[in-house]
Amino acid sequence: MSRAEKSKELEEKQVHALEEAEKRLERIVFIGRTFDEYMRMFDLDENTISGLSILDCPGGACSFTAVARKLGCEVLAADIAYYHDTEKLYEKGIQDIVHAMEHVETEKERYIWTEFLSVENLRAERNKALQDCVSDMRLHPERYIPVTLPSLPFQTEQFDMTLSAHFLFTYADKLDIQFHLETLRELFRVTRTEVRIFPLVDQSGRIPEQVDKLVDFAHTVGWTAEIKTAHYHFQKNADHMLIFRNTHHN
Repeated sequence: MSRAEKSKELEEKQVHALEEAEKRLERIVFIGRTFDEYMRMFDLDENTISGLSILDCPGGACSFTAVARKLGCEVLAADIAYYHDTEKLYEKGIQDIVHAMEHVETEKERYIWTEFLSVENLRAERNKALQDCVSDMRLHPERYIPVTLPSLPFQTEQFDMTLSAHFLFTYADKLDIQFHLETLRELFRVTRTEVRIFPLVDQSGRIPEQVDKLVDFAHTVGWTAEIKTAHYHFQKNADHMLIFRNTHHN
């Protein structure tokens, strides 16, 4: 093969790789919640998290890492989205918020309008989370770790606490029970004391079978499970979280 042919082949491979990356980015929804939302969803306060090492997985476009770091917490966010360029993620986030607000506008009856007084109020909060997250990613990219669940590149018991919002259970129709079990096993591996999951319903507002399956699994590996009411209620029926505690460290 001549040098020109090799160069053309390499160029074609690079174009193909770029196209595949763009397709993967299209499949990602880059929307996040604010630090204040996290505190209510997971029943946390600043005293509770002070000095802790925390994993936010998947972190998406949430501002929890950025704000909690300013409070002295050692927080890392992990998400498949972080394989992509920060500026492209920002552009994607802006587009996703527009699409999400259009959807919410047509499905208002599926939500409880006490957290947010209007769609515009919701839009402002989603934009705030995105801006704070991306600003922190630009300054501290090392805090945002690209991962492909159910595998995590972290040490055993690296974190005191792991928070997981709007992923497990939310996509129960797309992520089967085996994926849920393997992901929870990995979250347990990297966490020393607590794993908190919110919410406990899928996108239609139903509690999927995966909830009971994960609770049963937790008991077999030495973790307790508590279902607790959250101080946050936007999606209908989505006002509870699961707290798993490692009995080996009680």
